[in-house]
Amino acid sequence: MQVEIRLPELGAAPAVLSVWFAEEGERVYEGDRVIEVLVDGATFDVPGPATGRLLEKRVLPDEELHIGQVLGIIESDPAGNEAGD
Repeated sequence: MQVEIRLPELGAAPAVLSVWFAEEGERVYEGDRVIEVLVDGATFDVPGPATGRLLEKRVLPDEELHIGQVLGIIESDPAGNEAGD
């Protein structure tokens, strides 16, 4: 199942993608930081919403982001199966 990584509400100031902590095809874990964003001089981590493989990055570093925007897609493991590690 595909799960969207969305930008949460982090304040009124515009957000900018700073860093991806995973590459496409790499395994990510629910709750671990996947992205770092910069908002009004402060950095915030965006956690993975599911465990699986990062299927697609939809934004790149230095791009301006909007609340609720889809930043990437995770192909989640069925029923939390962690086979293939």
